Amino acid sequence: MKIFALNKRSELNQINESPFKWEDEIQSLTEKNLKTIFALDFIRTEFYLNNLRIGTLAYDSNSKAFVIIEYKNKKNMSVIDQGYAYLSLMLNNKADFILEYNEKQKNSLKRGDIDWSQSKVIFICPFFTKFQKKAINFNDLPIELWEFKKYQNNIISYSQIIAAGAQESVKTISRQNTTIQKVSKEIKVYTEEEHIRIGSDECIELYEKLKTALLNFENVELKPKKKYMAFVGSTNIVDILIQRGAIKMWLNLGKGELDDPKKIARDVSSVGHWGNGDYEIKLLNDNDFEYILSLIKQSYRKNK
Repeated sequence: MKIFALNKRSELNQINESPFKWEDEIQSLTEKNLKTIFALDFIRTEFYLNNLRIGTLAYDSNSKAFVIIEYKNKKNMSVIDQGYAYLSLMLNNKADFILEYNEKQKNSLKRGDIDWSQSKVIFICPFFTKFQKKAINFNDLPIELWEFKKYQNNIISYSQIIAAGAQESVKTISRQNTTIQKVSKEIKVYTEEEHIRIGSDECIELYEKLKTALLNFENVELKPKKKYMAFVGSTNIVDILIQRGAIKMWLNLGKGELDDPKKIARDVSSVGHWGNGDYEIKLLNDNDFEYILSLIKQSYRKNK
């Protein structure tokens, strides 16, 4: 990808890469900005356990799961083998991870507070090979690849490598790998298809209309979670649950932050609910579609 700067004469000047020389520089920058880049809480750098070193240990408060981050310059390493080795380490030593969190954070976690099924590994590297990119072409892989680039003028980019049209399950190769087999029994990667299959045809059609509108917002991504589908900017904007005959959604706004003249949104600040934020909306048809979209835009402006 080429990046340009526009000068006063409407000319484009190419901005060249200016890579870091050392891997630990990338790690340090990422750890200091985990919340901004990945919406994760930093737990510890260089976490050693059972002769394995974890570059960065982080925690996803939305998914209630640990995230392991590794930084690589090696072009011959297997992201599948290494990723599942880290996940296996985590699942076999849950108490150590909880203890590490409790020692570093103000609040404490118990074993039951964590959704281990949502654990994942993120690899960050300036460049992944075609083989490594092809290796993640599964629809249920708890491993992400992110390319890191540094350019002139201190411009930084993090770009996720997306598996194109992945249809096959990683479980198809687990017969030859006992580690993948064991980890796959406990870790689950959820897809959009699993969430929408419960809805009626009318409900799915309404969801597709809503999804199209949301993805037209700048820098919004769809991230399927265990209980809902999250539409995310810098953090969650709206979390959506498809039911048989309706769509339920939660706006990531605190109590008193939503301007809702029609009083469509329900205040759920004092009751248990899925999703982020204090406002719940139930969408039954498209009669109030544009109005509800205007409410979502209020959350977008705050969380983009």
